[in-house]
Amino acid sequence: MSEADGNAPGWDAIDAVLVAQYGDQEPQQVGSTLVYDAGGHWHYVSYGLSELFEPVPGADPAVSGWGFELTMRVPRDGDEPPTWPFRMLEGIARYVNDDRAVLAPGHRLDVRQPVTGHPEVEGAPDTGLTVFAFAVDPVLGEIDTPNGRVVFLQAVGVTAAERDRMVAGSTAEVLAGLGDRLLRTDPSRA
Repeated sequence: MSEADGNAPGWDAIDAVLVAQYGDQEPQQVGSTLVYDAGGHWHYVSYGLSELFEPVPGADPAVSGWGFELTMRVPRDGDEPPTWPFRMLEGIARYVNDDRAVLAPGHRLDVRQPVTGHPEVEGAPDTGLTVFAFAVDPVLGEIDTPNGRVVFLQAVGVTAAERDRMVAGSTAEVLAGLGDRLLRTDPSRA
């Protein structure tokens, strides 16, 4: 099985969990990230941090690629999804690949600027959210694929003060305290 053969068992496994969630909805795509209309919010999902085609020879067969794909949920405001989450997820994926940084639930990434990319990203709103905290996506969770396990790791924008509370306590406790079961990144929150 390979990309040349057109076989993509990892890709098919991710598609299957998204079809179970969103039916035959045709997602919008920018680069390696798809976005789905989830009713009151947009749901962004990356492809490519896990092994979509064939496993890398000698890799741990229990884990697909880096072992995760990224997700983000952003409140819906209009008929078109905002573009800044595509750019932010792409930046996190680049960080993972370039620095070989494995992310996991409970990790945090201080981007030292608004998590929207403002003002560098055109149309991105300004916000006091400057840190991404990571949690298992509350709906997609974790799946087993023919290439190994994949966790859907949701990036959640938080403030520097919330990050400090996470360091002193736990990321999970602070995220639970936000009172949003779906862990949406709402730039207007801060």
